[in-house]
Parts: sequence; C-alpha cells; structure tokens
Amino acid sequence: MADSDSLALEFEAYRPHLRGVAYRVLGSASDADDAVQETWLRLSRTDVSDVLNLRAWLTTVVGRVALNMLESRGSRREDMSAALPEPATGGPHAAGPALGPEDEALLGDEVSAALQVVLDTLEPRERLAFVLHDLFAVPFDEIAPVVDTTSAAARQLASRARRRLRTASPEPVAASLAARADQQREVVDAFFAAAREAQFAALLELLDPKVVMRADAAAAQMGAEHSVTGADVVARWMSGRARGAVAAMVGDEPGAAWAVRDNVRVAFSFTITSAGRITAIDLIGNPAVLAQLPVEIS
Repeated sequence: MADSDSLALEFEAYRPHLRGVAYRVLGSASDADDAVQETWLRLSRTDVSDVLNLRAWLTTVVGRVALNMLESRGSRREDMSAALPEPATGGPHAAGPALGPEDEALLGDEVSAALQVVLDTLEPRERLAFVLHDLFAVPFDEIAPVVDTTSAAARQLASRARRRLRTASPEPVAASLAARADQQREVVDAFFAAAREAQFAALLELLDPKVVMRADAAAAQMGAEHSVTGADVVARWMSGRARGAVAAMVGDEPGAAWAVRDNVRVAFSFTITSAGRITAIDLIGNPAVLAQLPVEIS
C-alpha cells in the first residue's frame, strides 16, 4: 500500500477526534467538517515522516484552522440553536458532530449542549486553549504555538476561560467541571504516592504511553531532564523520586510543588485525560513564571 493510502487511513481513524475538537471550538457541525477537510489538505501537502505523534500533530493543526475560522467571524454570532451537539453515534461519518472519546467521557448530552452555549461567550484564544487542554488533554507547550504565545500565557488563557465557565455556567456544567478537578487531584496524588514508593507498575497505569515530561531551564539546572518521552522512560525517571513534593494548586489546577522553607522552587503541572491518564508533566522552575501562576501549597 502506498504511503499516501496509509496516511489517508490513519487520518480517517482520527477523524472523529478531530471533528470533536473543531466542533467544540466552532460550535457548528458544518464548520467543523470544513476545518477537518482543511486539516486533511494540510496533511496531504506536508512531509510528516519525522512526526512521532500524528494524532497530536493533527490536533494542533485542526485547532489552528478552527481558531482562524473563529477569528474570521469577528463579532458575528451564529444561531447556536442550530448547532447544539447531537449524540455521537455511528462512526466518523455519522450525522452531527462526532465527539472524541475524551469529550464523551467527560460530558453527557445535557451537559455537553449547555457547555457549548457557554463556550460561545469566550474569546477565541481562550476558547481554544480551554478546549485543547481541558477537554482533549493537549499540553500547554503544544497549545502555545497554535495561539502564537508562550506556554505560560497559554496556561493563563485556559485559566481565564475556566474561571469564566465556573461563574457563568449552569449547574450541570459547573458540577461537571468540579468533578473533573476532583478526578485530577486523585490522579496527581496517586502519581506521587507511586513515585515516592517506586511503584513502577502503578506509575505505568497512570501514564499515557506517549506521555511527555518537560523541564524548563531553571528546573533542569536543579537536576531534571529537559525532556523525556514515553511511559516507561518517565516512570523509571520518577520512580523513587519526588519524596519532597507536596500537593499544591498550580494556577487553578491540581498539581504539586517542591519547596524549601515554604519557598516554591519547582512546580509540577499535569495534563490529564478524562480517563485519568497523564499525557504531560511540566516541571516549572522559572521564578517569573511561578509568580504568574501562582502556586499554593495545600
């Protein structure tokens, strides 16, 4: 089979996920299909032989395409009554927006419809940052180039969106977001418990197979690796470590911190799927970034 045929088959396997991302950003099934088609065209014109994670690459591309479409609308608001989500049944070409498994696991139909209406009130870049990170577990380092900013600024975009959603959302959405935060705290606590006790198998259960652990320059100077990829590698690096880490809120998300005399030296930030798998761990040691978050030890 030709490489182009293999690529087309792989793209079709990711189509439901890509439609889910585009729909959450655009709020329109027809616009989401247009965004996915444009993503396919970009893929067909690009050499991706060196891309290690095609799903992640496609997710950021469809996010950029959707953001461009959203911003081109300007102040125009579409009639959301015609764009509420339908149940995702029947595969990638079923009627209505086929949501990704992360989205379906997080939201029921009622909550999904209510969230979509509230998402339409967010600024485009806030909306994209929230959708990619909170609904589809994309790390901020990968979101940053999509919204033309730094990882720290992308985190702030998602944080602002999260705060607005918490205050403006109806009760079912607010309750779903709160439950999601509780789940994240459980995953982070379980991760550090396993790391401290060198429970390698338990760490593997919590880590996505393609998890990425990154450290900024300041954290790397304290002994962390700049970047490691893969559940085995991350689990081996963390196993038996992090004994001094304590639970903390990093920005407004559950994480952890390593502190000396109550002075936070490194913050551990996590990206977690709705299924409870960690897709990214960021070690933040830059004092300026830490001050912006901020980090509150529990």
